[in-house]
Amino acid sequence: MPSISFIPNSSLCSVHGLPRSTIRSFNKSNNTSCSLSKRLNSDPSNGGGTEFRAPESSEPARSCFCGRRHFIEASTLGTYIFPIRPSNAADSRSDYRDALNKFHPPRPDWYEEFYALVLSRAAESYEAEVARYKSQIFSNLRGKAQKILEIGIGTGPNLRYYASDSSDVEVIGIDPNQKMEKYAQSSAASAGLPPSKFEFIHAVGEAIPLSDASVDAVVGTLVLCSVKDVDMTLKEMKRVLRPGGLYLFVEHVGAKEGSILRFLQRILDPLQQTLADGCHLTRDTGNIISTAGFSSVELNMAFLSKATFVNPHVYGIAYK
Repeated sequence: MPSISFIPNSSLCSVHGLPRSTIRSFNKSNNTSCSLSKRLNSDPSNGGGTEFRAPESSEPARSCFCGRRHFIEASTLGTYIFPIRPSNAADSRSDYRDALNKFHPPRPDWYEEFYALVLSRAAESYEAEVARYKSQIFSNLRGKAQKILEIGIGTGPNLRYYASDSSDVEVIGIDPNQKMEKYAQSSAASAGLPPSKFEFIHAVGEAIPLSDASVDAVVGTLVLCSVKDVDMTLKEMKRVLRPGGLYLFVEHVGAKEGSILRFLQRILDPLQQTLADGCHLTRDTGNIISTAGFSSVELNMAFLSKATFVNPHVYGIAYK
C-alpha cells in the first residue's frame, strides 16, 4: 500500500505519484457540463443561472386565548434569559464546549500534539503546488475584508496570503485541535499580523462562537472533508457572514463515479478517516457548496500531483 503523509490545515493526507497538475474552470457560458464545476447566480441581470433559495423562515406563533396561555408564558420565560438565536450556535461557553465535544470528541493530548507537529512540517510540497490557486482566490479579499474568520485554521498556512495585505486586517481562527494554537500564532507573527489582530478559538465549524453578520469573509481550506456535519457548518458560515460577504474555499472532493480513482477512494476511506482525523475521501463537497443557498458561487476544479488519492480539488468563492 502507498505511504500516506499528512498535509496541513485540518485533515488531509497525500500519496505521491499522480501526473502533473492540470486545471479546468467550468461555468455556464462555455456550456461545460460538470456537476462539481459551475457558476451559480440568482441575479437575472447577469444572464440568469441557477437560483437556490434558502428555506423560508417559520411562521410566527399564533396567539392563544385558552387556559394554556399561562403555561405557554411560563415556558417562554427562558427566552428572556437565554435568547433564541437564528442559528445552530449556542449562547454560552459551556454550550460551545458541549458542541465541541459532540462534533469533535476529545483526543489524547499526545495525539493532538503529534498531529499538529506533523501538519506543521509535512506540507511544503503541497502548499507550493496549491499556492497558485490560493493566491487567485485570496486576492479577492484585498480592500473587501477587514475582519476574516478561518474555519479549521490548523497551523495557519493561509495567513500569509491575506494577513500582510493591510494593517487593519483582523483574523479569527477556529480549530477543534487546541494544540494547533501555538503553530497558528507563529504563522500569524511570520505573516506580520500583530497579536492584537489575531485570535485563536478552540471550537468547531458546526457551532461558531461569533455573532450574526459579524465577519466580512470566511476562509476554509481542506476542512469540509473532516467536519461531522457539512450542512450545519455551511449554515454557520452564512450566519456569521455579513450581507455580501465572501466565503473562500479550497477542498478535495470525491473522484468521478465509476472511475478507478473513486474505487480506490472507497477502499482507502476508512483508513483515511482514522489516520487523518476524520477526513473523508469521497465527499461531493463541490455540489454541497453549490446548493447551500449562497447568492452566487464561482467554483473551479484542479488536480494536484502532490495529492494523488486526495483528488480532485475544487476552489472558488461563494457570495452571501
